[in-house]
Amino acid sequence: MAHGPIRSVQVVVTTADLAADLEFFGPLGFRVDAIHPADAPAHAVISGHGIVLRLDPAEPGQPNAPVALRVVTDDPQGLAGPGASSTPAGPMLVAPNGTRLLFVSSDPPVVVPPLSSSFVLSRAGAPDQWHVGRAGMRYRDLVPGRQGGRFIASHISIPEGGPVPDYVHFHKIRFQMIFCRRGWVRLVYEDQGEPFVMQAGDCVLQPPRIRHRVLEASPGLEVVEIGCPAEHETIADHGLPLPTGRLDPARDFGGQRFVRHQVATAEWQPWRVDGFEARDIGFGAATDGLAGARVVRPAGAAGAAAATPRRPHHSEFLFLFVLDGALTLRRDDAPDERLEVDDAVVIPAGLAYQLADCCPGLEFLEVSLPHELI
Repeated sequence: MAHGPIRSVQVVVTTADLAADLEFFGPLGFRVDAIHPADAPAHAVISGHGIVLRLDPAEPGQPNAPVALRVVTDDPQGLAGPGASSTPAGPMLVAPNGTRLLFVSSDPPVVVPPLSSSFVLSRAGAPDQWHVGRAGMRYRDLVPGRQGGRFIASHISIPEGGPVPDYVHFHKIRFQMIFCRRGWVRLVYEDQGEPFVMQAGDCVLQPPRIRHRVLEASPGLEVVEIGCPAEHETIADHGLPLPTGRLDPARDFGGQRFVRHQVATAEWQPWRVDGFEARDIGFGAATDGLAGARVVRPAGAAGAAAATPRRPHHSEFLFLFVLDGALTLRRDDAPDERLEVDDAVVIPAGLAYQLADCCPGLEFLEVSLPHELI
């Protein structure tokens, strides 16, 4: 059916006293765009702050049907004034027609829930563990329960390759990393040069609020993504084209720097336990010690017999993901667990544990907050 362009979209709210409602909305920055009839106004269209409201009288015998408007501002309390009521989300005013205006901060702080630490084991072969998430991607939850809402870890798969329908966006987070598990993905980041390809084994640290975009993926792409807090805002930035044409690897984003770790050029160094070596991904320096990540493997001929001391850690978060081979996890509160490819585990603070019986070719990803385990 042929039609013309949309000229306006109006939110209809009912009113029993048009004059009182116009008097209420005027000081809040709304202006009258239309009103009728002239001799006894009953309908009005008002606009302000990117929204258009149509005030209409309720149908005879029908009550007012008020709506709720979120007023995003740098100063919620100051704009709402002393007469506003207090709600957990912010101050609120109620118009004569019942429309509720909730005043919220334009840039609320990142809220990190208190840690509720627990042991978590996610088996790769568990049934029905994959589900479809946004943009058709498949998600596997590696940390059910989210450690009280403080952490999230996901094994993400894109079965079909090709262009990714993404847009420039950023995350309001405390910590976020992406490890390329299988396949490859092409991305672009704010002030980090031209788009680049992450191969299997590569990893990036996405500091708070860095703009980025996923451009293309190979068939069967898999990544492991870890973030804190578990629930955080993802915000589109439609005004910033990427790439920006700048290369500033030292740029500070919320106290952190972008990290691109490439397995092809990584160096293996002794790990904190004899008999193992690791390629450090570089998060410690880039986050001022907030977080660390490394890929660990047995070192040399004696590596298969290597084991960690059986003792607890006292850090905030310790996450392991088996990339290749297998090992045995021993802990004080349960029988031994054999960890195999794509198994993941969170070891809570205070639980004595040991990693032993390393299979030839073993490699595992270790992520910790802080960088150095306590």
